[in-house]
Amino acid sequence: MIRRTVKFTTVALLLVSAAQTISLAQTRRRVSSASQSKSAPSLLASLPESDAVATVRVNRLLSDVMPRILANNPAKVAELTANIENFKTRTGLDPRSFDEVVLGIRYTYPSDGVTKLITAALAKGTFSAGAMVAAGRLAANGKYREEKYQGKPVYIFDLDESIRVFGVIDLKIRELAASPLDANTLALGDPTSIHSVIDASAGRNRANAELISLASRDPNAVIGFGGNISQQLLQNLDINNASVVGDLSGLRQAYGSIGANERDVEVFIGAKTVNNDAARNLGDTLEGLKQFGALFVGRLAGPKGVLAKSALSNLKIVTQANELQIRTAVAQADIGPLVGK
Repeated sequence: MIRRTVKFTTVALLLVSAAQTISLAQTRRRVSSASQSKSAPSLLASLPESDAVATVRVNRLLSDVMPRILANNPAKVAELTANIENFKTRTGLDPRSFDEVVLGIRYTYPSDGVTKLITAALAKGTFSAGAMVAAGRLAANGKYREEKYQGKPVYIFDLDESIRVFGVIDLKIRELAASPLDANTLALGDPTSIHSVIDASAGRNRANAELISLASRDPNAVIGFGGNISQQLLQNLDINNASVVGDLSGLRQAYGSIGANERDVEVFIGAKTVNNDAARNLGDTLEGLKQFGALFVGRLAGPKGVLAKSALSNLKIVTQANELQIRTAVAQADIGPLVGK
């Protein structure tokens, strides 16, 4: 449930961002790498208090990483381009024109064994409220309403339809809200989340400083994230192996990043535990699972088998004090055949 909800909320928010963001500024001041690193958390810092945060550099993902991943699959490139152009025709906007989207996620536990995620998002770009409403009217077939909160307009769109996002994921979107916070920042989410974002923006709330630091460890990453791990969240994962449950009980935070170079997609996942022993025990468990997984990976055929074998062979697990770090890399060419499957 958690994985499916994360996927839904993340892509849904990116879709509305594409439908609302008009264009990015074409010129920007050149700054030093140190200044870039220092300013990177600025959009994340505008999120309301969250249990987890993430940043996605969408422009780089669509304009740089995806073309390399699909370089050996011209049919898929054509399909992806056609779907982006179709979206552009329907909304008047190009998804490749927006830069960054950040997500703030809160965990809720409505009943025993159930975890739901409430997601708020901020998209960076330049837009006008009038153009945003026009784009929303096209996407929602005129099904939207306007409200006011703290003097700011909140547009709530009824997008009850299926859309193929970026030519990769089929998604059914119902109702989402959007509000322009300033000249180049758009808040996205459900109406309650929008209210919390507006409140945080007005108060300059920086309650997520530690999570922002975790999500921003790699300033060159395409995706970065950091989150707290509560005991109730772990309990709701419904893991049947008592030994694994015991090892996971020492987790307190998880963080990581996804990056890309000319050849590979690089994945990093880190975990902070209650003490050094907890990190070492979890590392030993993962090493055992790595050896056990090799028995099953060998049985996989086709592109899935190639990707799984590459990820496993490049997998490195390192323990440093109370932190566990996992790294792997896979060739972009190995990912391409699985895109859109």
